[in-house]
Amino acid sequence: MKKLILTASAITSLALSQISLAAYPEKSIRLVVPFATGGTSEIIARSVANSLSTSLGQSVFVDNKPGGAGNIAMEEVKRANPDGYTLILGHVGTLAVNPALFGNKLPYDPNKDFVPITLVAKVPNVIAVSSKSPNKTLADFVADAKKNPGKINYGSAGNGSAGHLAMEYFSSVAGIDLVHVPYKGSGPMLTDLISGQIQATFNGLPSLMGQINGGTLRPLAVGSAERSKALPNVPTIAESGYKGFETSQWYGIMAPAGTPKPIIDKLQKDIAKALKNKEDSKRMLDDGAVLIGDSPEQFAAFIKVEQGRWGKVVEKAGIQVD
Repeated sequence: MKKLILTASAITSLALSQISLAAYPEKSIRLVVPFATGGTSEIIARSVANSLSTSLGQSVFVDNKPGGAGNIAMEEVKRANPDGYTLILGHVGTLAVNPALFGNKLPYDPNKDFVPITLVAKVPNVIAVSSKSPNKTLADFVADAKKNPGKINYGSAGNGSAGHLAMEYFSSVAGIDLVHVPYKGSGPMLTDLISGQIQATFNGLPSLMGQINGGTLRPLAVGSAERSKALPNVPTIAESGYKGFETSQWYGIMAPAGTPKPIIDKLQKDIAKALKNKEDSKRMLDDGAVLIGDSPEQFAAFIKVEQGRWGKVVEKAGIQVD
């Protein structure tokens, strides 16, 4: 008799769950971005939020929560109700680099506290300088750094950001000594780079594209394995004399662990559909992003591979947060 009661209870719970899922979403959805406004992460997040707002019929709003190399936002979202109404923009830094960088001090487990929805985009990192800089090529920049060890400053969106890690990685490979200047977001960093307060950056292409097109920044090399379609005349770092070098940023949508699978699948389907729509994705495509839209399982496998790769990079380069 007890078994029958439990079975009936389970059936009732399943029925209620199906009703809830059929009605999802019934209210606004919060998409948390673990970085400040003005950078690549916000460009990606707002494109996804706009598309989902249309397809879901509910507002999807972006909430920037910077600080702690993304750890503050990740820790907050891991504690959110797993009901599909709080999502977060996952990133190479928060999902693949931070586990190696912070170790046991990391306040979340990217593999246990979150469930992947889809990998949205891969974005080339670009080494760029002010258009007023005397350095015209990557070789010029490296030669300048070797003549002036510890005197050339580069900026990033913050300690532990993808730009920070990318430049530390390149510095170790190139054998140069640069000074890291962390900012609270890409926006203020770019202002100082253009004005000459700092000398370089290694940032995601979408956050730099406007200034590159406007002539205030000069791209020296891209970190991706192949040249970017948005910057076809700019060489890769690998073809500039550093064979095998590759670093790109990537962004995907995550939800707190325990979020129902039907909600995850619905969100993945809608995001993937939007990424195939050139009009919905125009801003990201124009800024050089490579759009993906894979399955949750494929995204999870990708994260695992990236964690292994970046773990080796962090260890080999001796990268530490300032």
